[in-house]
Amino acid sequence: MRNIKLTIEYDGTDYCGWQRQKNGVSIQELIEKALRKILHERIKIIGAARTDSGVHAKGQAANFKTHSKLPLSKLKMALNNNLPRDISVIEIKSAARGFNAQFSAKSKLYRYSIFNRKEKTPFFDKYFVHIPYNLNIQAMRKASKHLIGKHDFSSFKGSKGVTKTQERNIKKILLEKKGFFIFMDIEADGFLYNMARNIVGTLIEAGRNKIKPRIVKNILSLRDRKKAGPTAQAKGLTLVRVEY
Repeated sequence: MRNIKLTIEYDGTDYCGWQRQKNGVSIQELIEKALRKILHERIKIIGAARTDSGVHAKGQAANFKTHSKLPLSKLKMALNNNLPRDISVIEIKSAARGFNAQFSAKSKLYRYSIFNRKEKTPFFDKYFVHIPYNLNIQAMRKASKHLIGKHDFSSFKGSKGVTKTQERNIKKILLEKKGFFIFMDIEADGFLYNMARNIVGTLIEAGRNKIKPRIVKNILSLRDRKKAGPTAQAKGLTLVRVEY
């Protein structure tokens, strides 16, 4: 039996998220359906990250096991021919028998994209969140420094998240401004449910001078979701890559 690793791009706008759900069409569901059609096997794929409804990916990783001996190049072509235009398998390769896309991951990098101008624009609406207020980038950077390292991120966890531990290790948070565009990269060993979007929402509050940067340290220590900022919109978030 072969273990196959996929790297996938998708526009999450029209999906209920990565994971198969009863309330809508998921990325996982469509890929499994395509694999069953091609390989004539009941396939279960494992994704590295359970991206939420509306969240995009440039480097989602997944794996599945199969008895098929179909060459990988042909499998990749067949998969893309059987997937909608907003989902694409960009790489496919053999993986070690024990490889698991979720549990073998060392870190994940997400990018949040903001269009920061008073007037909205239709051209980037699917992938950028429009914020018409001036944002203080330096304040956001100062606030983000309190989140670097290993901490209990209960204050930034969505209510639906169920995990054994709330501790995660944020390796870096980088903010870059290019004209009207602001990009926020967050890399961590893992993320709690809605953690990335809740961090973004809190840093935006600092950028709007609604909270002092030092307050983020207090928010973290209180371990109370009600103390942090609002959950940022899903459409601005993209899973950039997963490191192994």
